[in-house]
Amino acid sequence: MEQEAIKTQTLLDESYAVVTYFPDQEMARVKWKGNVNVDQYRNAFEIVYKHALSGNLVKRFYSDTREQGVVGPENRKWFEKEMLPKAIEAGMERAGTISDANIFKRYYLNMILKSINKFNLPFKLCGSEEEVIEFLMQE
Repeated sequence: MEQEAIKTQTLLDESYAVVTYFPDQEMARVKWKGNVNVDQYRNAFEIVYKHALSGNLVKRFYSDTREQGVVGPENRKWFEKEMLPKAIEAGMERAGTISDANIFKRYYLNMILKSINKFNLPFKLCGSEEEVIEFLMQE
């Protein structure tokens, strides 16, 4: 698949994250940049959720955490208890994360993975964009 041929919509472009929607793939991505506060963390996910509710199907989602700072427990708990169930209800079918997996991120991602497993949502931790997209595009 040629990079130029992929249509994208930028939903958010801020100092802390870029949120992109890929309409042909029914896929969204949050690419994190550094440390985020509670509002910034939640805003990035809420933008994807609201986009899905406005009639843009988001069956696939991935988060690129390679440049993300430490995520606090209040954000992780919010993601598990509030955002994840809402995203699945809105049509999300597969999810993934790209990570360099330092020790702090590994703990955060393992906790997220435990909560995702409760929903039987196909999820994969990947090392590259190519790997996560290949996983997400599987039927």
